[in-house]
Amino acid sequence: MDPDTIGDDESPGDVIARVVREDILAGRLAAGERLVEEALAKQFGVSRVPVREALGQLEGEGFVTIVRYRGATVSTSLRKDNRELLEVRRGLEVLAARLAAGRRGGEVADELAAYARPARLPDRDGAPTSRPFHDLVAIAAGNDQLREMLATVSRRVAWGLGDDPEASEYDHAALAQAILGGSEVQAGFLMDEHLRRDERAADVERTGP
Repeated sequence: MDPDTIGDDESPGDVIARVVREDILAGRLAAGERLVEEALAKQFGVSRVPVREALGQLEGEGFVTIVRYRGATVSTSLRKDNRELLEVRRGLEVLAARLAAGRRGGEVADELAAYARPARLPDRDGAPTSRPFHDLVAIAAGNDQLREMLATVSRRVAWGLGDDPEASEYDHAALAQAILGGSEVQAGFLMDEHLRRDERAADVERTGP
């Protein structure tokens, strides 16, 4: 395994999982295709142990199906599962936004305030916060169970979201303002619209124009 491909906090299993995940998303590995442990171990120059760890991680994320005595294959229901998980995530995020607004940002109000004006506007004050916006909303909600559920679902669907940084930045600014202003209904509505836009963008990326 090339050391240059390993991140600072990645194990060999993490690297294998990342590369296989990218191959599945790019279509280089087709739905139903077998993932043979021995072949993967040879490809990455490792033993079967990190390969098994990687396949277990990918199974948990929904990319791979493992059947006893038959081994691992690329999931045939990946797109359907992801679409359903995105809907679940949206419902949880809307609830988190409403709860966060009820607490006016709680203990992370100052960090949310850094998102209240898009960085592209010349009169934005202060430097961007280092913590991701959606993580802050989950913390601001003040519900540990909700935060844990969001983290679990988000890990499985982050790869399936669209990417429009400018639109997201303005969405986050509007959401931060609603949360800090204590507007629960508005915060929930804006979060729903924000995530629906991400889901539509993801559909376009997967199916093409």
